[in-house]
Amino acid sequence: GFERVLRARGRPAVLLCDRGLMDGSAYMSQEAWDKMLQKRDVQCVSELREGRYNAVFHLVTAAEGAEQFYTLENNAVRTETPELARELDHMCRNAWVGHPQLKIFDNSTDFEMKMQRVVEETAKLVGLPTHMQRVTTKFLLKREPDLNAFPDDVRVRRFDVEKVYLYEENISDSKNFSQEYSFIRKRTTINKDGEASGSVYGWTAVQKTHEGQVIEKKRIITKREYNSLFNNRDKTRHIVKQTRISFLWNIQSFTIHVYREPVSDLCILHAQIKSSSTHGADGQDDEEVAIPPFIEVEKKLMTHSEEDEQYGAYHISRC
Repeated sequence: GFERVLRARGRPAVLLCDRGLMDGSAYMSQEAWDKMLQKRDVQCVSELREGRYNAVFHLVTAAEGAEQFYTLENNAVRTETPELARELDHMCRNAWVGHPQLKIFDNSTDFEMKMQRVVEETAKLVGLPTHMQRVTTKFLLKREPDLNAFPDDVRVRRFDVEKVYLYEENISDSKNFSQEYSFIRKRTTINKDGEASGSVYGWTAVQKTHEGQVIEKKRIITKREYNSLFNNRDKTRHIVKQTRISFLWNIQSFTIHVYREPVSDLCILHAQIKSSSTHGADGQDDEEVAIPPFIEVEKKLMTHSEEDEQYGAYHISRC
């Protein structure tokens, strides 16, 4: 209903939902959740998780990292103790593991700055320039990780990804951008038995300014749209195929990209961290990433460097 109202206005708009459907799984037993999905004829949770929301913003409870501000006095419906609040928060975060745009906002800043980070992230999502961006720091891994080595309390999601580049835009006369291209993506959930259990589709447009800032616009598309765009792909590029492994560790969101085609035996760890618009003098991000002990890192890739681009899907599609 709200979405139809916004579309009818004929102007750009952002619809923010307080809570999403996957939150319900944190408050239900697995049996009750599966029964609800069956009753609603939901074939795969990816339909609810990735196929419905363009992004998921999780604001960590004040009971974790800002305990002095957690109180029951300013919210009549809040009844949880700090311990229970942390437990529920953890379960809600885990419910969304696997969404490609899961953003976690911890309590490392005060509340006003936390809200500013949400606003900035929203601006970035819809393709508006921002002064404070969330940077994805990348690490080259020694080998593909063994999922059996992950701790039992770490929720892991696995996907097969097909990334298809479309033709680059002719921007020879553009004064604002140095590069502009787009791609489509098919993301298939792989269940615990190794079987495909549902796919979602997306479109992304990338614009790079002359100052080096990257602006992305993303939207969910249908299977029919995907197939139509696929037929008009840039045939000078390879279709990039990956396995992606998503998980949370230390209130940070990680995704491992394991390349299958056109290259193989290449694994890149993507870690989303908070960052201002500036980097260190060596081009590295100022904030360090807590690397999970069950991941073997070869080296960190310098942000916005030739090395960083070398290991990116855009470059690999030309291999």
